[in-house]
Amino acid sequence: MPQIGNTFVADDQEDPREVTWHPRFANRVVGHETALAQFDKAFASGRPHHAWLIHGGKGIGKATLAYFLAKRVLGQGNTEQTSRWIEAKAHPDLFVLERQLNDSKPRKLKAEISVDDARGLANFLARTSSGWRVVIVDAADDLNTESGNAILKLVEEPPAKTLLLLLSHQPGRLLRTLKSRCLRLELTPLKIKQTFSIINSLPLEPKPTIEDLDRAVQQSNGCPGQTLALLNSQGAKAFAQFIKLHNPKHSEQLGIANALSGRTVGPDEFLIFTALLLDWIAARATERASAALAKVHEQISEASRIVVGFNLDRKQAVMSQLKLVNDALKAS
Repeated sequence: MPQIGNTFVADDQEDPREVTWHPRFANRVVGHETALAQFDKAFASGRPHHAWLIHGGKGIGKATLAYFLAKRVLGQGNTEQTSRWIEAKAHPDLFVLERQLNDSKPRKLKAEISVDDARGLANFLARTSSGWRVVIVDAADDLNTESGNAILKLVEEPPAKTLLLLLSHQPGRLLRTLKSRCLRLELTPLKIKQTFSIINSLPLEPKPTIEDLDRAVQQSNGCPGQTLALLNSQGAKAFAQFIKLHNPKHSEQLGIANALSGRTVGPDEFLIFTALLLDWIAARATERASAALAKVHEQISEASRIVVGFNLDRKQAVMSQLKLVNDALKAS
């Protein structure tokens, strides 16, 4: 594995995160002007808080904002050079703490950020520096107990002129003591026009159809990163079919289940379908004040964890989900 700057990085072709529209290449922030202004005001004071928790839905733009802030903080006086170094993952004063690839073939992302990775951050901060240093933790949700405690020590007593940007999809799950050391920047969902603008500006090949793009934007709830994930998702397309049918018959339910259970369909598609279905059920339960739908939401959520945990039959799981939903709709 080659070494660039202060960190070891994986071959770009191995890492699924390495795309031409990776957040470090972004030269603008769309839809999060309030959060950007809040940080700018604090930094302009001359004594900004050292730790910030940037939180919001997955794919909403947290990493884009974090890299944009890093370029501003590290690029004072030489913005172009700083941007080139960051885009090349070679800036000596930027450390990105994220999940690494394992040693399997083909290599896959590890499930967590390990304590060894956190120690690498400690070594980075132990070095002397005459200017600012920036740390991006992407994402703090991936820290395990050991690495979380290691980060906590660094957040409590960081070196001077150190800025820590912790990204989180679900801040409620983070260590309370870690959250208490951070100022919060909450990112809210983008407007539909903003999401379309971002996706249309990306060099996607092949270009998505208008129908697929519209579906993915609607399903992503103002999170462009989720839009990208949903564009070619079989799970997202199966959910769109469920919505189109309104109250699918048994044969139609079977068609949806078959689309999510073939050998060529990865388990993530079942998770995507289930997540979209749970969001839909939650919205209907609220609209109708339906106890039956609320109960089904809980049942499907628990059952899906068992299906994934024990690698159970996804086809049967989807059929059960759809039957529960139909029964609850009739009762509410």
